[in-house]
Amino acid sequence: MPKFNCASCGVPLEASLAPGPCGSCLTTALPQQQTHHLYLYEGKVRDAILAWKLQGQDNGMQWLLDAGKQQITSLFSPHDLLIPVPMPLYRMRRSGLHHSADLCQKVASISGASVNWEILRRTGNDKRQSSLQGKARQHNLRQAFTLSQSHIQHIIGSQQYRKIWVLDDIFTTGATLRHACLVMKQTKRPIFAFSFARTLHNS
Repeated sequence: MPKFNCASCGVPLEASLAPGPCGSCLTTALPQQQTHHLYLYEGKVRDAILAWKLQGQDNGMQWLLDAGKQQITSLFSPHDLLIPVPMPLYRMRRSGLHHSADLCQKVASISGASVNWEILRRTGNDKRQSSLQGKARQHNLRQAFTLSQSHIQHIIGSQQYRKIWVLDDIFTTGATLRHACLVMKQTKRPIFAFSFARTLHNS
């Protein structure tokens, strides 16, 4: 029997269920219309992501992107706009890396999509999501994102883009993408979400 992912949040559905939203999304609709993931966060994929994020080594990431090129080009087009989930400034200054923005550039180089890393901004010094569990992740991200008013007109009323995507590297509970997409809904445009990899089990 084929297995499907939730059409809204992207988590796996029970094998007996048909395509569509999961029970959670039927109860509380997500701000994004759909959520897509390229890989499961395990094994060699996990190793490649950690080498990229912690050591700045992106050879493994590039190999995975090349292997997923067909799926990437089927999801994204030159008429799409990619928005990276922003990092807190203090964390980006310390590491010198913006992983979601780097991911957007890599996906854009394959698909021809456009990237705007300025419209969605991070506010405050919230804790790392990886240090939190369950509901604490949701609470940690309240008021964590805002839109740059000087860039919002780039999207509102524009007919240039077919879809607007918010991209993140790892999907665990979906809290980060949910709150980022909720803010992006202020653009009055349909919003879609994408993560490079999702964990096998939400925590």
